[in-house]
Amino acid sequence: MSFRFHFGRPQRLAALVLLLFLGAALFTIGRAPLTESDYRYALCGREMWEKPSPALGYFTTCGNMQGDGTAAYRAAALPLTLYVQVLRFQDWRERRADAAKPPGERTYVANSVQGSVYDLRHQISGLQYLLRVPFALAAMGLGASLWWVCRRQFGNVAGFFALCLYCVLPPVLASATTPNNDILAAWGLFATIYTALGIAHAMYGPAEKWRPRIVLFTVGLGVTLCAHVLAGVVALCFAALFMLYVAERRRTLVLPLLIGSGLGALCIVFASYAFRLAPFFYVFTAGAARFTVQTAAAKLFFSDFRNLPLTATLALCLVLYFAVRRSRYFGNTAPLLVALALLPMQTTQLVTWPLLWAVPFLLTFAAGIFADALETRQRKLYLLLGGAVIATETLLAVTVVPSLHQ
Repeated sequence: MSFRFHFGRPQRLAALVLLLFLGAALFTIGRAPLTESDYRYALCGREMWEKPSPALGYFTTCGNMQGDGTAAYRAAALPLTLYVQVLRFQDWRERRADAAKPPGERTYVANSVQGSVYDLRHQISGLQYLLRVPFALAAMGLGASLWWVCRRQFGNVAGFFALCLYCVLPPVLASATTPNNDILAAWGLFATIYTALGIAHAMYGPAEKWRPRIVLFTVGLGVTLCAHVLAGVVALCFAALFMLYVAERRRTLVLPLLIGSGLGALCIVFASYAFRLAPFFYVFTAGAARFTVQTAAAKLFFSDFRNLPLTATLALCLVLYFAVRRSRYFGNTAPLLVALALLPMQTTQLVTWPLLWAVPFLLTFAAGIFADALETRQRKLYLLLGGAVIATETLLAVTVVPSLHQ
């Protein structure tokens, strides 16, 4: 099977928008000082990569990571671990070269890089970038996935509407500039559900077209579970529901596929715990997927003045969804159902932000309604409204970005 990717004008424009988003994220990262939370993610992540189980009975000195997963810790610490390993290798080469010299000509002075992250903060320049850039890249990946899904379903204009609005949302910028599992869970959840839909549609064709997507679905589900167990459970439930709905004549294949992908995802989670059974089993007994249903967080999110353009857009989209019959089809209904399920969720074991997980689905729903509106006689009016929403949200983002983490 051959994969073809045409990097034409739409792809170049999307890449430009994402690069501007990355620039804003780097600007914010450079201005925000390191916090205790940053050091914690880096310290525990380095222990995962370099020396798991430093304390008897625990995976790391931070505990067994059952509540918020391992993904963010490993992502935050991976660039730092690689950088430290390079420094150690250079130190080893200098020591070997100096040892080959006569005793009177040796000039080697040890440059230890064995200290903690806090001790290395003055030895490694740009430490804040090493810890935070992986999450900016994850946010870019989510934005690219959002654009790809919306463009394939609703067209170029709707895809860019969703992408531009996503890139200027202050909550997205905040999550892209600090270590956290929520942006990784949001990306994994969105990609997993829409990959499952892609598998269901491809089941009507030859097997070689949907087998690679099963691998991608398995990896996405595994990464989502590593970020947060609840997000992985939600992804698996909606993937099963949508696949059973779409694959009408191939429903007998759905259950074996989900079982196989689920087992593969658990292997990824097991690998994230360095193949250690004790912390891996603790994932199933710690209640990490427990949640309650509350609306206070959603009310606070939509009443925040920084999110008012998004709130107004979604309100108009809901009116059009219920008023215009042609807008009530699966492409618009599926993301709305996922978003409605995520908005009232509040985890009990650890403070997380399921609202962020719902953002790409809300934007997908808005893009679908926007595409439908553009096919009416009021096309120019809706184009002006869409441009006004993006411009207003951009102005709000410009005012709040410098102080996101101050």
